[in-house]
Amino acid sequence: MFRIRVADNFDPMNDPRPLVIHVVYSFDVGGLENGIVNLINRMPVEHFRHMIVALTRCVPAFCERISRRDVEFLSLDKPVGHGFGLYPQLYRLFREHRPAIVHTRNLAALEMTVPAWLAGVPVRIHGEHGWDTSDLDGMSRKYQLLRRAYSPFVSKYVALSRRIESYLTDKVGVRADRVRRICNGVDTRRFAPVSVRQEIPDSPFNDPALTVFGTVGRLQSVKDHANLIRAFGVLVRENAEAARRARLVIVGGGPLLGTLQELVQSEQLDRHVWLAGERADVSSMTRGLNVFVLPSLAEGISNTLLEAMASGLPVVATHVGGNVELVVDGETGILVPPAAPRPLAEAMADLLEGSMSWKTASTCIASSSPRAPTTYSRSSGANTRRPCSVNPFTTASRKNAATGPAFRKCARCCRNCSIGTSSPAARRAQWPAATPGSKT
Repeated sequence: MFRIRVADNFDPMNDPRPLVIHVVYSFDVGGLENGIVNLINRMPVEHFRHMIVALTRCVPAFCERISRRDVEFLSLDKPVGHGFGLYPQLYRLFREHRPAIVHTRNLAALEMTVPAWLAGVPVRIHGEHGWDTSDLDGMSRKYQLLRRAYSPFVSKYVALSRRIESYLTDKVGVRADRVRRICNGVDTRRFAPVSVRQEIPDSPFNDPALTVFGTVGRLQSVKDHANLIRAFGVLVRENAEAARRARLVIVGGGPLLGTLQELVQSEQLDRHVWLAGERADVSSMTRGLNVFVLPSLAEGISNTLLEAMASGLPVVATHVGGNVELVVDGETGILVPPAAPRPLAEAMADLLEGSMSWKTASTCIASSSPRAPTTYSRSSGANTRRPCSVNPFTTASRKNAATGPAFRKCARCCRNCSIGTSSPAARRAQWPAATPGSKT
């Protein structure tokens, strides 16, 4: 067991504020973990205090992202397999600290609701953020039964998306009144539209003549960066203009870094793709992109997708999980099939050529007064951003978006524009069947 106490003069045992203990599998770079960082940093200090317990490890560098100095971090170094052996240790921890709330997240930490219940913790919240490669669509009967077995120890559930909410009620059998859907939010002070692409420190692609596609995410199989690299290879090999000015930035660290570096070389993309590694300045990286791409095999509610949309970027995302709830295909982004490089390459080519008018949803989740989104016209392509005359956040605008001024311009000026001439459903009907690992 390894404990980090940020402030030497902090005495948690004599602090009257209610304690929330967040239990996660690991506290390292990732969307789920970054959500905890944002939550703790933005909650009023006087209302709650916090402790983070990682079943495996709290990474010190990532812990520094929490700006509060009264947060404790505890690493339990759990081995592979079930965590029954940790029950006595967690029981003693909960009894000693008397938390008001224990908040577990995802299946890997769900079983820790048992020692919390045994220790008499009054409120035990479990958050479901999405699925991994072992159960991409949530259809594993084994994992459904596991969640059902631990359900009696959970007071309330938080589902990040409508799909996860229905999964818990329909597949796991949790009563609807025990489930609350709460989507991720965006810090709109950090992520906001800029008029032109900004330079990224150390980037080889700061030339303003370039069009920079990019993605942000941990380099693990569920994020399927390999599909994005293959799609980008298709794009530059088959499109001379793309070979000349399209570039790809992949931000993130993780276990697949070496594998992806080898793939970049085998695709002969050394001059076109930059693996930027793990970066703390994600907002600066986002401002240095022209287009954001999310190639995941599965998603809950993607923080990076929300941040890109809040930054006014056009987005291309796979038609999986919560992406469908965030991106209105043909209105606020392009949805493509997962694990299929060619449709992804075609979507990037459309944006590179500026062949469609574009509206991106900016800040509807995190702001009570949404700002105007951004439109990308055929004349400006993906390099210039300007206010959009159709706001997709209002009910009327969503209902009439297909006849809005920006959409009509697209249909008039580009007869071949797939968004302007066919419905998203019609385009999805033409998608090829694909399985994870597909290369065509």
